[in-house]
Amino acid sequence: METAEFVRILDREGRLLAAAAEAAGTGAEVPTCSNWRVRDLLRHTGAVHRWAAGFVADAHAGPRPLGDLPDLDGAALVAWYRDSHRRLVDTLAAAPPDVACWTFLPVPSPSPLAFWARRQAHETTVHRYDAEAARGGPASPVAPEFAVDGIDELLCGFHARSRSRVRTDVPRLLRVRAMGADAADGAVWSVQLSDLPPVTVRDASGRADAELAGPADRLYLALWNRAEVPSVTGDAALAGLWQETSAI
Repeated sequence: METAEFVRILDREGRLLAAAAEAAGTGAEVPTCSNWRVRDLLRHTGAVHRWAAGFVADAHAGPRPLGDLPDLDGAALVAWYRDSHRRLVDTLAAAPPDVACWTFLPVPSPSPLAFWARRQAHETTVHRYDAEAARGGPASPVAPEFAVDGIDELLCGFHARSRSRVRTDVPRLLRVRAMGADAADGAVWSVQLSDLPPVTVRDASGRADAELAGPADRLYLALWNRAEVPSVTGDAALAGLWQETSAI
């Protein structure tokens, strides 16, 4: 997927998130995030938007802390979130393609700009789902190709880091299979689990101890622990291990 497409998705998802949060009210519980209310969701996501925008806008070369969360609530907090989201979208849209700045996942990316556009598109999509869960009613769809990309980022990026807690005492092989339309049809990952960080390859090699499968959009949400895994075959304990230890 191209950087411009990630920016378009980020733009849409952030606007949907704000609308759902406004409809739910900042005091509403977020059923997909234990102990969070909508105000926590808005403060967190808006702060991440500003944090990410800062790396690109300032061409900042090293890590820095997230920053303080705003002491706002109600309509003022929703407005602050909308401003945070707009700053991020505008920053990414206006940035030069060759901007150099810090990134944090151990996976190749065409550029830092592409990294941040992709990362924030997925960050916002998952939290948009949270806001819509708080509001109630149907959730907005996730395109299969985008869902496959998000699964790839999660498995090959986040869980390639040393901080991943998805570990097993003896080697096990977990297969992840996303089913969908067009380019997303048949996307498969093999995740080698051990007492070291998981190692993921984009293929179906090796005999799997368990397989997590389903439509790409549902599997995407399930792997982010927002929904149940559509289908589990083999050792169900590995699905349980994922749910218990994969939180980012």
